[in-house]
Amino acid sequence: MRLPVSLWLPLALGVAAVAAGQSPLQRRVVRDVLEYFHGRSNVHFLFKEREVEGVIEREDSSGTFVQLRLGLAQTACRKRAPQRHCRVLENRRKPTCLACYKFDTSEVPKVLDKYHNCGPSHHLAVKEIRQRDEAECRAVEEAGKGGDVLYLPGMFAFSRGLPA
Repeated sequence: MRLPVSLWLPLALGVAAVAAGQSPLQRRVVRDVLEYFHGRSNVHFLFKEREVEGVIEREDSSGTFVQLRLGLAQTACRKRAPQRHCRVLENRRKPTCLACYKFDTSEVPKVLDKYHNCGPSHHLAVKEIRQRDEAECRAVEEAGKGGDVLYLPGMFAFSRGLPA
């Protein structure tokens, strides 16, 4: 079955417009979350990005904080045998992932800290889970600031004087 161009072209342009509106760090977070989600043992099918919402991107002296909610849709393709064109299945699992990432300020930003939580969309609305997610994201946002300095061996040397 072939779809006329008038039906698939707006969809393709809409997906391209969403990707074009995202910063490179946001696209990196989306790729990382999809990789994390597909790496879980209970996921047997491939999932595609359905929507990205609630995007927050803040810069400060310690780096860039990115937070977003990623809606996923289950496809007909198995995870073990991915195919080039995977059809999204209607009325199937549509999990939502909350992702919080903190990147440093280097030329190629490294991840300082991250947190993600994926589950059914109604699952993420539970009050206790939402509070835990907010606390985890605040901790991720604080990564790299003053008191969170990485300790490397040999940074500090202490010696004890010999008794006289």
